[in-house]
Amino acid sequence: MPDNPRPSYPRAERLDLVDDLHGRAVPDPYRWLEDGQDTRTTAWRADQDALMEAERAGWTMRDRFAERIAELMGAGSISPPYIRGDWTFTTRRDPGQQLPVLYVRGADGAERALFDPIAIDPTGVTTMDSWQPSKEGDRVAIQYSIGGDEESILAVLDTATGERIEDGIDRCRYSPVAWLPGGERYYYVRRLAPELLPETEQKFHRRVYLHTVGQDPDDDILIFGAGMTMTNYYGVEVSRDGRWLQVSASEGTEPRNDLWIADLEASPPDSPAFRLVQGDVDAQTSLHVGRNGLFYISTDRDAPRGRLLVSAPEHLWDEPWRELLPEEADSVFDGYSILDGPEMMRPLLLVNRTRHVVSELSVHDLDTGALIRTIPLPGAGTIGGPVERPDGGPIAWVVYTDHTTVPAIYSFDGRTEELSLYAEPPGVVDVPRVHSRQVTYVSKDGTEVRMFILSPADGPDRPRPAVLYGYGGFGIPLSPGYSASILSWVEAGGVWAIANLRGGGEEGEEWHRAGMLGSKQNVFDDFHAAAEHLIAEGWTTSSQLAIEGGSNGGLLVGAAMTQRPDLYQAVVCVAPLLDMVRYTTSELGPTWTVEYGDPEIPEQLDWLLGYSPYHRVSEGTAYPATMFVAFDNDTRTDPMHARKMCAAVQHATTSDRPVVFRGEGDVGHGARSLNRSIDEAADTLAFVARWTGLQD
Repeated sequence: MPDNPRPSYPRAERLDLVDDLHGRAVPDPYRWLEDGQDTRTTAWRADQDALMEAERAGWTMRDRFAERIAELMGAGSISPPYIRGDWTFTTRRDPGQQLPVLYVRGADGAERALFDPIAIDPTGVTTMDSWQPSKEGDRVAIQYSIGGDEESILAVLDTATGERIEDGIDRCRYSPVAWLPGGERYYYVRRLAPELLPETEQKFHRRVYLHTVGQDPDDDILIFGAGMTMTNYYGVEVSRDGRWLQVSASEGTEPRNDLWIADLEASPPDSPAFRLVQGDVDAQTSLHVGRNGLFYISTDRDAPRGRLLVSAPEHLWDEPWRELLPEEADSVFDGYSILDGPEMMRPLLLVNRTRHVVSELSVHDLDTGALIRTIPLPGAGTIGGPVERPDGGPIAWVVYTDHTTVPAIYSFDGRTEELSLYAEPPGVVDVPRVHSRQVTYVSKDGTEVRMFILSPADGPDRPRPAVLYGYGGFGIPLSPGYSASILSWVEAGGVWAIANLRGGGEEGEEWHRAGMLGSKQNVFDDFHAAAEHLIAEGWTTSSQLAIEGGSNGGLLVGAAMTQRPDLYQAVVCVAPLLDMVRYTTSELGPTWTVEYGDPEIPEQLDWLLGYSPYHRVSEGTAYPATMFVAFDNDTRTDPMHARKMCAAVQHATTSDRPVVFRGEGDVGHGARSLNRSIDEAADTLAFVARWTGLQD
């Protein structure tokens, strides 16, 4: 490791500010860094940029990583086909292309670009958030953002001509688009106008509206959401035949929803008569209307690993739903497609499950749910989908990837019950040979946790510089998947480990809940135990071990470095939450109280203060080398978290290992251009390489 004197850090005023919260004295010396426009903050940021440049001067691997990451991302990407009427839609990123492009192919077989973000904005700061074709395919709703703010402006394109029929409908963040047949109207979700709300509430108050294409959105018809919880998110869907309207509501990111449906044959689309299907039930449930007219119901109600039930519409409320696919003890139900049509002997279900995070694909009888056969996959990886044709047929498509396989599209044919390669990304890459294994280790309370380890050798041949990565929140699983950054690191001689911590969705909803609210410390204990396992088994040492995480994973590594600074040599903390007392005061924070807890409630404040990284920074501690990464236009996790924590750790640390801040403008929490992705990944790997000893 480099032998450097302790860095000289930029001056950051420490306020003598202590809040009295429910009788608890809570200091906040860097409150002023919450305001990104404050002249003191901009001066601090300029000084941090200079410090970051000085740190870069010591990197020897940065150019090598950037070149190799670019090569490994050179395959580009491709999506499954989405077929609507005579139109087939796909997204694709060609080698060297900065962002994916939406393409369409008509009945004549000719393909053309329908929405190309770079053609619209060559600077690369406009990104496509989502898209949804009409049921006939002749129109497409596009949602796009500028500068990474993820605020989603909604436009509608004519598929045949590419003409923008309408554009500029704002406040559509996280909005589904549910077309009615005919392509003239759709349901969508939009926030109330900001002038109607206090400033602190302007990111919330969503409503479901019915919109007529080409009309002023201010004249849209309010359908649902008035008078309900401010932080509610809404889902909306219209069945393929246009008869059934489904609306779901969740308070923030809570792992449960209420669900309503309306029969649009019995009530008009502009005034649907909703009936409650599930209300005030601690479960997540969704409906899909099959082409046979039956309701297929995916739920974790009384089944935390998920199951599939079925009901006739007329019996949805007066008879128990019939169980079609029961919950399995050690796998999680992830999705399904229905395969049918006159070419098939019988209709089938194509089912996607994960068993300890590894995907499985199976075929079942649609009427009984009976297993027919398990479909061999190309490896121990991850399946996305399946995607079926809305108008029916024997074919469905899935995306397959694993740690060393670029995502490719496979088609499953229900007539032959065979899976075959359908399409690969347009470019070719030379993937390095690495070894991947899944191990099981024991956490502090005796819980068994799984972890993937990628390494240059088939086993711990010697302690190597290593990166431990985790997330552990919101029921999101870390599944095997292709990563140019990981492969570049392992090819250079390092080890990369991915821990499937509690709080994620790897083992179903109970696994999630074992790592949320008052049980959040389990996530950090699982992470520490993963590090100790890597060291005990000879993969690495504490002086060679880095940890990395982003968003909720940034909270994870922030907590890890403050709880066990002795265990880790380096930290990369990306777009984090770190001040868990004031996380609800900015951006989408109020929607996450159902995951973390509400600091306004005394008991829950105690949970948060128990691990809040910003409040656990202790003067006189030798902290690891740490890079805080934040994005100026991040509207999910306010960059103030990284600024405040960076200042606190710089003040407190006694280590000669640096604490630096990498800020970036014109980008936010999510999608970004290829070049920006490469630059960020190369910087973080080069920093970790320097401080764990992985050098040329």
